[in-house]
Amino acid sequence: MAFPKFEIKKSSNSKFYFNLRSKGNGEIIATSEMYNSKQNCKNGIEAVKRDAPEAEIDDTTI
Repeated sequence: MAFPKFEIKKSSNSKFYFNLRSKGNGEIIATSEMYNSKQNCKNGIEAVKRDAPEAEIDDTTI
């Protein structure tokens, strides 16, 4: 199994979501919101791929 990777899943209420698994040990490092369609889920994955490299860290604990 190659990592990192996105896994598309279907919940018990028939909504779609994705998990992002880490490169190192394959642990889940992020889980998406629930989507009504698989295409919207795929669009969410593409948004993460496109936007995450530029994402800021907002540490609200400080």
